[in-house]
Amino acid sequence: MQLSRITFDPQVMGGKPCIRGLRVTVGTIVGLVASGRSTAEILQAYPYLEEDDVRQALAYAAWRVEEIEASL
Repeated sequence: MQLSRITFDPQVMGGKPCIRGLRVTVGTIVGLVASGRSTAEILQAYPYLEEDDVRQALAYAAWRVEEIEASL
């Protein structure tokens, strides 16, 4: 799976998966979606993000869940 917008840097948010090296984690995006926020609301709250950032964050989270389930 190619997710070019998801980055890992030990010096940014402790190496958690982030959006394009920004201090916005995949977990933050997933949490916002889980709490009922729309993509438009997320983009309004984080104007430096793009719609593809939200999509890739969700795709990455789904992929990780599948990986964890496959390893059980």
